[in-house]
Amino acid sequence: MRSNFCGELNKTNLNEEVILCGWVNRRRDHGGVIFLDLRDKKGLAQIVINPETADTFKLAETIRNEFVIKVTGKVLARDSEMINKKIPTGEIEVLADKIEILNASKPIPFQLDSMETSEEVRLKYRYLDLRRDEMQQRLRLRSKVTHFMRDFMDKNDFLDIETPFLTKATPEGARDYLVPSRTHEGSFFALPQSPQLFKQLLMMSGFERCYQIVKCFRDEDLRADRQPEFTQLDVETSFMNEEEITSLMEEMVRGLFKEVGSIDLPKKFPTITYDDAISLYGVDRPDLRIPLKLVDVNEIMKDVEFKVFSGPANSEKGRVAALKVPGGATISRKQIDDYTKFVSIYGAKGLAYIKINDDGPSSPIIKFLGDDVTQQVIDLTEAKKGDIIFFGADKSKIVNEALGSLREKLAKDLNLFDKEWAPIWVIDFPMFDVSDDGSLNAIHHPFTAPSVDTKTLLENPEKSLSRAYDLVINGSEVGGGSIRIHKSEMQKTVLRLLGIEDEEAREKFGFLLDALDYGCPPHGGIAFGLDRLVMTLSKTDSIRDVIAFPKTQTAACLLTDAPSSVSKSQLKELNIKVSLPAKS
Repeated sequence: MRSNFCGELNKTNLNEEVILCGWVNRRRDHGGVIFLDLRDKKGLAQIVINPETADTFKLAETIRNEFVIKVTGKVLARDSEMINKKIPTGEIEVLADKIEILNASKPIPFQLDSMETSEEVRLKYRYLDLRRDEMQQRLRLRSKVTHFMRDFMDKNDFLDIETPFLTKATPEGARDYLVPSRTHEGSFFALPQSPQLFKQLLMMSGFERCYQIVKCFRDEDLRADRQPEFTQLDVETSFMNEEEITSLMEEMVRGLFKEVGSIDLPKKFPTITYDDAISLYGVDRPDLRIPLKLVDVNEIMKDVEFKVFSGPANSEKGRVAALKVPGGATISRKQIDDYTKFVSIYGAKGLAYIKINDDGPSSPIIKFLGDDVTQQVIDLTEAKKGDIIFFGADKSKIVNEALGSLREKLAKDLNLFDKEWAPIWVIDFPMFDVSDDGSLNAIHHPFTAPSVDTKTLLENPEKSLSRAYDLVINGSEVGGGSIRIHKSEMQKTVLRLLGIEDEEAREKFGFLLDALDYGCPPHGGIAFGLDRLVMTLSKTDSIRDVIAFPKTQTAACLLTDAPSSVSKSQLKELNIKVSLPAKS
């Protein structure tokens, strides 16, 4: 239908007869001459319609934004004063000889170039939202990312092997999406939270290196970087240790950023232990673009009269930490009140502070600390005139989450970033965390190998480390993996520690435990969140911006109105009876 793309026309096409197809991006009527900005996937071209072509001009008068049209005309140079340097085709225009309306458009519910359109409206009319140049660029970037990944995997001898979507429910940290079986009454498939066990089975099958770009499903509370269905690059290898795996994946990520974003990441990514990340940054996904660190002040707070500080300082599970913000003394009292409300989200009961003014430190809490302790805090945090020191004092978990999140918010509010890109590997994760009732939970998943033998693990599971590793870029965990357990006795031991006894383990993981007994090689892998990687490369804050048809934060699709009810006949086939609360 077309001879050229709109966005590829330039002066080399002068005086050529061209046929263009696309959407009308904008229509302008200037003193009897009509201008149409025609848009296709390559960009814009200006179409000029003169009154001399009477039939074409009459038709052009009926054309509105988002009409789909076909234009036949000649490429001409624009007058020098009419050149538009903002677009690649700004030096030329097409004088229309003939126009054909391929399809009309009703008035659209929002302007594509409007910055004020709500996300709800954008998601309801996603097919219109995706026409915006910003969204087109993001999805093109996503395509380039997946293309690079596949090329890299192929060049490094990885096989692309698919795994099932309809599988067995296994505990992996989130609720499963269940699919009722028509042929097995009362039984259910589960959509995979990840292809973890199948990846491991492929290693046991002797493939040694495999990958897939795969959909995963988790029924969990959503936020900006979570979706109920998301995409991962899943990688699994045999006979490679964690250093070899992370080195290879680092090579891929470095090449990916260079190829699709012209971004030079460091030649060697730094590493940090989980304990150091929590201690210094409050989170296990530290954003190292932010030059702020938490400083532990427990020791100097143990004997102060201020019980808000001395209580946690003397508690085995408590922590008192300080966060110095250079130049933060200019933060107003109202802003401090806003930050106090912000940290309360994480359970913090308040936000104490000390400002270092020209005439010395000032704060409502100094009278409770005394001059000596105040000076020790200033020395320990290396605070100077013009700085502010924020404090967190509570259970360690609350302090870490509150100050860690405050650190990130302050960086955004005050533009404290000192670099554009900051990748880092986080290693030496604990094998388990401990619930309030004393039960153990796997930090990663139940198939992650510990860094100790079975005897040591049983003696002190709470202190044992795992062979896991996460890749964090700019504060976003974009990838995570581990060396897996490859011996059945260790796997049974870990499951028992998680409260899964042998009978239940056999019921849930019998196929895996059996496979471990038939010559399972040492193996490990990693999964990269494709959506998060593209989100990071796009410099947007939500993965919904880089997914063609995402769900809302309530896991609904406004475009298709899903989830929705189904017919009684469908439910009957599945032997399902729906019981809903009566409407009041």
